Amino acid sequence: MTDTAALDALVDDWLTVPDVAEKLEIDAGKVRRSLQEGRLVGVRRGEPKVLSVPAAFLVPGHLANPAAPSRAAGLPQWTILAALQGTLTVLRDAGFGDAEAIAWLFTPDDSLGGSPLDALRDGRKTEVRRRAQAEL
Repeated sequence: MTDTAALDALVDDWLTVPDVAEKLEIDAGKVRRSLQEGRLVGVRRGEPKVLSVPAAFLVPGHLANPAAPSRAAGLPQWTILAALQGTLTVLRDAGFGDAEAIAWLFTPDDSLGGSPLDALRDGRKTEVRRRAQAEL
């Protein structure tokens, strides 16, 4: 189990469920559904314990898939990083809890040139998922 102090050392910016909802311009119920469906992951932190999501899981709308940025009109200003859900699924299959998955995503890896989340945000989901599967 990863404690919140260790996560706070890795994650610079956290958003509460209402903050995520505001940024994504959706209602908080849809954010909670995204958490339940595994599109997002969060942990309870602070006093009182409040469910919080790393802000880095959200990206500008045109970068939902950073490997193929979109130029389409009408995209949302912010969205959830598309590659996150599949990666979280692989980590859960490997036995990772929510806090452990967040820690794994944010822990720097010299061979990736940053953290696994940095690599996902750069469009390198295949490489990240291969490493996640190696955790099985």
